[in-house]
Amino acid sequence: MKLLLNIKKENDDLGKQVNNLANISFLAKHIKHFIAALLFASSFNIQGQELLYNDGEKYTLGDISVSGNTSFSEQTIVAYSGLRKGKEIKIPGEDISAAIKKLWNSKLFSDIEIYITKIEDNIAHLEIRLSDLPQLNELKINGVKKSKKEKIIEENKLKKGTKVTENLRTTTKNFLENKYKKEGFLNSKIHINTIDVKDSIETARVNMVINIDKGEKVKIKDIVFNGNTVLSDKKLRKSMKSTKKINRFRILKRSKFIDSAYQADLSSVIEKYKENGYRDARILSDSLIVNDNKTISLKIDVNEGELYTFGDITFIGNTIYTNEQLGRLLRIRKGDTYNGVLLQKRIADNSKPDAQDITNQYQNNGYLFSTINPVEVSADNNVIDMEIRISEGKPAYFNNVSISGNDKTNDHVIYREIRTRPGQLYSKANVVRTIRELGQLGFFDAQELVPDIKNPNPTEGTVDIDYVVKETGSSQIELQGGYGGGGFIGTLGLSFNNFSIKDIFKKDAYKPIPMGDGQKLALRLQASRFYQTYSFSFSEPWLGGKRPVQFSASLSQTKQFLYNSQTGNADKNRSFNITGITFGLAKRLTVPDDFFTLSQAVSFQRYDLNNYNTGLFTFGDGYSNNLSYTVGLSRNNTSIDPVFPTAGSSFSATAKLSLPYSLFNGVDYDALEKERDSNNAIISDNDSSTLEIEDASDRISEIDQERYKWLEFYKVTFKGDWYTQIVKDLVLKPSVEFGFLGAYNNARGVIPFERFFLGGDGLGNYSLDGREAVQLRGYPNQSLSDADGGTIYNKFSLELRYPITLAASAKIYALGFLEGGASYNSFTDYNPFNVNRSAGLGIRIFMPAFGLLGIDFGHRFDDIPGSPGSSNNWETHFIIGQQF
Repeated sequence: MKLLLNIKKENDDLGKQVNNLANISFLAKHIKHFIAALLFASSFNIQGQELLYNDGEKYTLGDISVSGNTSFSEQTIVAYSGLRKGKEIKIPGEDISAAIKKLWNSKLFSDIEIYITKIEDNIAHLEIRLSDLPQLNELKINGVKKSKKEKIIEENKLKKGTKVTENLRTTTKNFLENKYKKEGFLNSKIHINTIDVKDSIETARVNMVINIDKGEKVKIKDIVFNGNTVLSDKKLRKSMKSTKKINRFRILKRSKFIDSAYQADLSSVIEKYKENGYRDARILSDSLIVNDNKTISLKIDVNEGELYTFGDITFIGNTIYTNEQLGRLLRIRKGDTYNGVLLQKRIADNSKPDAQDITNQYQNNGYLFSTINPVEVSADNNVIDMEIRISEGKPAYFNNVSISGNDKTNDHVIYREIRTRPGQLYSKANVVRTIRELGQLGFFDAQELVPDIKNPNPTEGTVDIDYVVKETGSSQIELQGGYGGGGFIGTLGLSFNNFSIKDIFKKDAYKPIPMGDGQKLALRLQASRFYQTYSFSFSEPWLGGKRPVQFSASLSQTKQFLYNSQTGNADKNRSFNITGITFGLAKRLTVPDDFFTLSQAVSFQRYDLNNYNTGLFTFGDGYSNNLSYTVGLSRNNTSIDPVFPTAGSSFSATAKLSLPYSLFNGVDYDALEKERDSNNAIISDNDSSTLEIEDASDRISEIDQERYKWLEFYKVTFKGDWYTQIVKDLVLKPSVEFGFLGAYNNARGVIPFERFFLGGDGLGNYSLDGREAVQLRGYPNQSLSDADGGTIYNKFSLELRYPITLAASAKIYALGFLEGGASYNSFTDYNPFNVNRSAGLGIRIFMPAFGLLGIDFGHRFDDIPGSPGSSNNWETHFIIGQQF
């Protein structure tokens, strides 16, 4: 029996070479060291001469047998090899090599050998001897979390039944070692063992155990630059956004080494030089020095090159815009220090989809297929002359505009927010604005909104676009209990933010409620021993379905019982009831731009007092009516996620006005004020009798009942928020607030309702009198205003936000804040800079089903009014359902 050719499982590298061999002579050069001499036995009348590979003879194949450890049938292996009985082949020759190669490429076998068993009458009988590669039976991974194991299995294709080769073991080991090194685990160790499975099943199988010891991430002790004279080590280290050396005072950026981040930061170093005119700067070499198992040092050698400046900048190919117009967008002049990074941003700023650059100028006006390429045409004497070569192309028009991914929200709710229409000229600005509007709806995951540009056709000037949305839960439930106000407080709230009132009588629409038309319906009930509140509200954002005019209506009922200090319970015979109803319209404007909204509302509240004598009112029996008109102007261009905006601003200015009743009701309020003062004097006079005091008190109650029968006031408020992304994901939010409550008639005075109560979490369990609870963390609730509330307040705050996760299921972000504010009773006391200050940290969690939850830890720097020595203390505030 003579061996023609074999490939064993240990020779994986050879197997790869065999796969690449193009002809038999090339194959011979690579396998001559382990091919046995092709000898024919003397019984075959051939003396033991060695057959040279190129001197093969032709034979007809006879029987072909199969042996070895394999679960495949003989017929299958022979058929797959391509050898067949009766075929004329050359031995040695390409047919034998091709058979070996084909069997090897199946990745099913090892120890593949082909023998000549005998030759008679020029007929060669062969034997194929091989063994199956073992299959993976069970895999055990030690040293990583369960959630990471599935990814390792997927990335390395280690599913049950996979053929286990030495190459598989080696590549898996190398992959994991490189993976963890890139993540900063330079001392990671990977061990892979296989164990043969011995059972009654004939198929060769093994169990594999992967032991992973990641070790600890190494930290960067130092980063040293060599060859730099223009830019200091400090500036170069600062340009490296993610690779930082150990600094105990730095919180946001860690000093752990991650190779992928380091490689990106090396490019940032070069970009820093380009920003400063050194366009030829390059990294000559970099090395990693291991100090010990915990720290490393990085050594980076740079060549700064020479300083360059801009020379002539010429625009070529532009017909739509003049050189002057494009120059104003480029904003780079001859003689300016060369800045390649700035040049690219002025042409196309990929970090800002709405940037004022040349590319957006074209794309916002239909030229989707335009290309702008800056080309250096001369660099003599370190002065770079540039040509901005522009290919404008044909204007593009939207052909098909579609939406996908919405299962609950009706198409018309989405289409009415889309600013790109079929047949309309392409505008990148309109695409970006559409994404913003869809994100602001609150029905979709703002982080997953994607405009899918399809079928761009430069020849015909058309393009399709599909807005891909991912719906999230838009309804919320509030079910809570707590202790406050002297007793247990229970709250049940339901808010349906994508309601469909037209389907309210359709049985099939309840899944579990009618949804999809973008309307909002909210119900809220709250009760304790001392008060009960019920409220209902509804809003339609597109009244009539034609224009973005929002209609809203709300109805509320509150009943407050007087606290009995003797029993500690509520006195149900003494109550204060408020019934309110409000109708509002809000219209999106087009001037100055369509981020503005003009809102108007008419509201009526009825206050009924039934033997309810407190310090708030001087009459315990009676009523007051509050008929008011509210007008507001707001602008909101925040983007994209309403829970976590990263850019834009939001401001609102409102005025709430009652009728000036004192101008036409014929009541002499000056006389009533004088009479009230005289009765107060009787009460204060120690010589007054009890009867005189009682008569004076009754008369004051009658006067106040007349003064407050119809409330007369005006109220002005302003609030502004700005959002700026300092670095990726880190957002700065400054805010300012102001409020003022005034009276038309000084003799009538400022009403005891609608006042401002500053301090605390900004949440009010109930608002009996239209009061506004204003947040100022670090202080107890409503502790910075008088007991009756203030008529003026201002507040300033600065918040730094960082997201932990912005997933659709739960958006979580941490924050730090500085804020200050104060409450006043008149402008004579008003000083906007004399504020109560605080600082602190907090966290917010937004879940679609429950709304916003959070906790703040605030530290105050000033005393609480009336409480000397109360500064430098901490307050904890729980936030439930507050605005973002």
